[in-house]
Amino acid sequence: MLSIEPMKYLAVCAQQSPEHQVLTFAAKAADVLRFASIERIGRDAQGELSGFQRPQVAAHIREIRDYLEKPNAVLPNPIVVAFTDRVAIDDLGNGAATLTIDISGGTPGLVVDGQQRLSALTQIDRDFQVFVSALICRDDAELRRQFVLINNTRPLPKSLIYELLPTVDDLPPRLSRRSMAANLTARLNFENTALKGYIKQHTSPGGIIADTVIQKIIMESLANGVMRELIKSHDGETSCVRLISNFFDGVKRAFPEAWHGHNPSSSRLLHGAGIQAMGDVMEVLAQRGSARTVNDFQDGLQCLRGKTAWTEGKWELGGEVRGWNALQNVNRDISLLKHYLVGVVKADQRQRRKAAPTPLLDRAVG
Repeated sequence: MLSIEPMKYLAVCAQQSPEHQVLTFAAKAADVLRFASIERIGRDAQGELSGFQRPQVAAHIREIRDYLEKPNAVLPNPIVVAFTDRVAIDDLGNGAATLTIDISGGTPGLVVDGQQRLSALTQIDRDFQVFVSALICRDDAELRRQFVLINNTRPLPKSLIYELLPTVDDLPPRLSRRSMAANLTARLNFENTALKGYIKQHTSPGGIIADTVIQKIIMESLANGVMRELIKSHDGETSCVRLISNFFDGVKRAFPEAWHGHNPSSSRLLHGAGIQAMGDVMEVLAQRGSARTVNDFQDGLQCLRGKTAWTEGKWELGGEVRGWNALQNVNRDISLLKHYLVGVVKADQRQRRKAAPTPLLDRAVG
């Protein structure tokens, strides 16, 4: 059996983080794919996340390829590859080093940035070298963390970054808050909930409700709503998932004609504006009406029957009259719809409290 020789490169070391080793060297594009792979994001049958790169964008790759086929083409931006093992660094002094990569067991590196450029390079008939920035990480968790932090400042789809956040530790506070919301959103989309398959994510492109819209509802509730205390219980995350699932199950039952068979274009109930506004309705019912079950929410939503224009008619919102499909996913329209729906529900809750027998009367009747 033939042994596979390791790949060796003369590299330049950069003095950056004391916890990481960062090197740069030049390599042929074909050779990069011998020591690094592009692991595309996906989910298994159980909904577990794997990989972290976005799907290939064919049009973008073709554009890069067409440019690189020109004889005067240059590509100064490096391909960033992360390693966790099977690499050795021999310090040569003065910032130089020999990087040895063991490929006997397959590709030890993962492409963290530059997947489209690398894919385009493999399609051209040229002996083209690229710069490779090698980042040595202590483990897979650190590798994913670096991917998120590096790409969060680049124009990658935010939904891809957000979907990866729950797999990463030690994030900045801003991303930590989003991480919790992204994790609950994924559970709603892949577990047995009322929203299973409805949420559009990178790993669920067939969904119709934007994941960022659901995340906004969750983040607002975690910060100032019912989930702020709910998340502190012994099964906090599960309780939050159950609450949102029960609410939207109640929504389906209260407005079946505006939910089933519709999409955001045909029903404002499934539109970004409608979903966010209903998130505020959920808060009112959960906090003022103590709603928790599907029946609780369905009952609390009855006051909106006949007062909405999800699929036809007109909205009367604070003196403004809008066609049913004139509401857009912009802050002003969302605010108008929230104010209207919440106002109707709060008024109904006040009436219910007035109509409810007092404890004194209960004792008298007893």
